[in-house]
Amino acid sequence: MPTTLAATTIAAASQLLICELAMYSLALESNNRDQIAQVLQNEGWVVACLCAAWCNTCNGYRKGFDELAVRNPSFRFTWIDIEDQADVVGDLDVVNFPTLLLQKGNAVTFFGPVLPDPHVAERLIQAQAEMSAGEIAKITAVGDRAAWQEKCNLLHLLQAAVP
Repeated sequence: MPTTLAATTIAAASQLLICELAMYSLALESNNRDQIAQVLQNEGWVVACLCAAWCNTCNGYRKGFDELAVRNPSFRFTWIDIEDQADVVGDLDVVNFPTLLLQKGNAVTFFGPVLPDPHVAERLIQAQAEMSAGEIAKITAVGDRAAWQEKCNLLHLLQAAVP
């Protein structure tokens, strides 16, 4: 009986750890691109942070980005190293780090550099989440945001990079 209890406890602890890890940001790799594409195909939200491994600002920002993922489980957070994933995001105009890309389904609602402060990113994410589908359609149809729909659309970039 003690062995069964111990096995059950270990199994439960393993499940809890898996659930906790799932809430952290996913580092985009060639073998998990389909997970991010699937979220977007299902009209979900993706918050992508475009950074570089050599960037000290990015390295310092990563912990806060992961904490945002824990506090906002309805969004899929992904960390994209622009050099390692150049075949996906190499044509994007990343002018400073960190750069965030927020996308719901096929609509890119934000693309640009942000202060390396998770609270700033969280306010931005919350503001995007509060928009209705009509509001999203309206803001993505004009100005720079209209151009983002083709140039910065992560779903299209992921699909184009698939061999």
